[in-house]
Amino acid sequence: MDYLPLNAIRAFEAAARHLSFSAAGEELHVTHPAISHQIRRLEEWLGVSLFHRDARKVRLTDSGLALQASANAALSDLAAACRRIRRNAAAASLSVGCIPSIASRWLVPRLPDFTARHPEIAIRVAYAKAEDRLEDDDNDILITLGADPSPRATSLKLFSRISRPACSPHYLARRGRLETSAQIAGADLLHDETRQGWQEWFVKAGIGKTDVGNGPVFADFNILATAVIAGHGVALCPIEVFREELRRGDLVVVSDISTDDDKGYFLTMSAQPSAAEITFADWFRDQVSTRVEAGGPIM
Repeated sequence: MDYLPLNAIRAFEAAARHLSFSAAGEELHVTHPAISHQIRRLEEWLGVSLFHRDARKVRLTDSGLALQASANAALSDLAAACRRIRRNAAAASLSVGCIPSIASRWLVPRLPDFTARHPEIAIRVAYAKAEDRLEDDDNDILITLGADPSPRATSLKLFSRISRPACSPHYLARRGRLETSAQIAGADLLHDETRQGWQEWFVKAGIGKTDVGNGPVFADFNILATAVIAGHGVALCPIEVFREELRRGDLVVVSDISTDDDKGYFLTMSAQPSAAEITFADWFRDQVSTRVEAGGPIM
């Protein structure tokens, strides 16, 4: 029987994705010649060339482009099936990747409730990045910014990303009124990763390009949250994520003008989830189901 050379197809898929035999070898932990050998073996088996080989680079032929599309889809389907089988084999365990802002405010404080309700499910929590996707991750569930567009994933919205200027009441008492955009422009502005967020807010507020100052830029959202609650200045805060801080009075919203109205935080799991995944998703959505008032408290 003329067996399909699966190892060669795996080598081809990696080389086609990177357009580099060396990069494919690094990914698969083999040498450049080993990748080259596997691809030549596949070309001989198919009877066509898959790459144009130039002095310093390779390009896919038409046959190579056609095979790449099928190989990528087939390997993705195979990986999804293996993850599904592994989850079902360990149905009583669950790995959840969560971005820090949601983990620290919403997930970790409520985990004792989940473990008390479902002692049969062993849960592991890891940090995730906002751009992580389930297909590229070892976690069973991801809680991130944005939905996963893959047809092999299901994304459920948890929070809106609507962000408004907020500060601590102590900062407001010390600084004085922040009732207009111009007054906010004169405040100590705190920035999440870049200064672009505040620049976009001032454009939306109708005062165009504004000098947003040299206030600190925080690479980690939780550090920004610590700074704004401590009274260091005004930050653009996703009001649903900060629901508890607003309710307790740790923060007050100083304007109803918002940014990121079209963005959200999502829980993503397999399109064919395990019983443990469904149990966790239902529980966590129930935990975050109460919505903050549309504008939040404005001072």
